Amino acid sequence: MNIGITCYPVAGGSGIVATELGQKLAERGHQVHFVSYALPFRLDKFRQNLFYHGVETTAYPLFKHPPYTLALAAKMAQVASQSELDILHVHYAVPHATCAFLAKQMITCCIPKVITTLHGTDITLVGSDPSYYDITRFSINSSDGITAVSSYLAEETKEVFKIEKDIRVIPNFFDSNRFGPSEGPTCNRKNFAPNDEFLITHVSNFRPVKRIIDVIDIFEKISKKLPAKLLLIGEGPDAVLARRQINKKHLNGSVQFLGNQSNVEAILPLSDLFLLPSEEESFG
Repeated sequence: MNIGITCYPVAGGSGIVATELGQKLAERGHQVHFVSYALPFRLDKFRQNLFYHGVETTAYPLFKHPPYTLALAAKMAQVASQSELDILHVHYAVPHATCAFLAKQMITCCIPKVITTLHGTDITLVGSDPSYYDITRFSINSSDGITAVSSYLAEETKEVFKIEKDIRVIPNFFDSNRFGPSEGPTCNRKNFAPNDEFLITHVSNFRPVKRIIDVIDIFEKISKKLPAKLLLIGEGPDAVLARRQINKKHLNGSVQFLGNQSNVEAILPLSDLFLLPSEEESFG
């Protein structure tokens, strides 16, 4: 099959799942075309049957912001026509499902089916904003197929948006050969906990919903009870707030920022505790 995939290319759950899915489909012989404004985070090396189509926006004086969604819809239509796509798989209802709907209106023949995968914040945060409610509901209902990463999210979507279409639950997957206890090469724990301190890890995109300040406050309480170190993996808007909180709590010597990491499976097995106090996740 010829499959188009659109996702946010940054280091977030939806983008990583979409990229890993595309890689596995390509390994099975499908032609997979990624359409986005940047190369997805996990597409860090050449793979057979994988193609990337960049979306370019042009600054225009009348627009306060470049019209990315229109450029994306046009690029989707172009790729779908030229590559004879069978499916457009979009991750996030807004704006990607909306763009896919527009793209279908521009295609004159061999119109691909649109599959929309809901990941969480597109429903629980963005979609429930009154200004986005109608367009989110329309975009979901306009999809030929809908999937959600958890039963909780599927039920939340049906309840909030009054969706009567079937929503198929396909949980997020992971590669058990990569993510699990292993005797293979990993990072040296001594690099992070030289005196065998209790090692805590937090991984996120550092958005407000991830409650990074609470991560710091929780760590402070733990460190008062036993020697501990904290590893912060990822980047995002609240990283600055996290650094300020660390300085305020005088925890600089106990916390390390590692930024975005494409090889987190080498770090996670070293941890004694994985800390994720999110306000809400796609699974609940």
